[in-house]
Amino acid sequence: QVQPVESGGGSTQPGGSLRLSCAASGGTFSGYSISWFRQTPGKEREFVAGIRWSGGNTVYGEDVKGRFTISRDNAKNTVYLQMNSLKPEDTVVYYCGTGRPIISAFRDHKMYYSWGQGTQVTVSS
Repeated sequence: QVQPVESGGGSTQPGGSLRLSCAASGGTFSGYSISWFRQTPGKEREFVAGIRWSGGNTVYGEDVKGRFTISRDNAKNTVYLQMNSLKPEDTVVYYCGTGRPIISAFRDHKMYYSWGQGTQVTVSS
């Protein structure tokens, strides 16, 4: 079973940009859907964006539409989350998950079987 491994993240000022990467370990993303979620301690994971590896269909959470872009690199077996116009409220740990949800179920974190370790994003002046 493929294991996602996140990298990227860090700190930036409001209005800045960061890029997160999610690489496949122990296999490939072929046949999977890969999504980014974020989680504040004590709350459920919140859907950010998802992509179907085959076909490239994408779905975005309402809070990030127009600011974040999810994409994939077939050759590198990696999914990226480009985050622009970052806000302080985007400060949280971001997780990459893999699973096989249908597109209408992308937002349900229970549909994903494997998760990365998480990467911190901090937006502060």
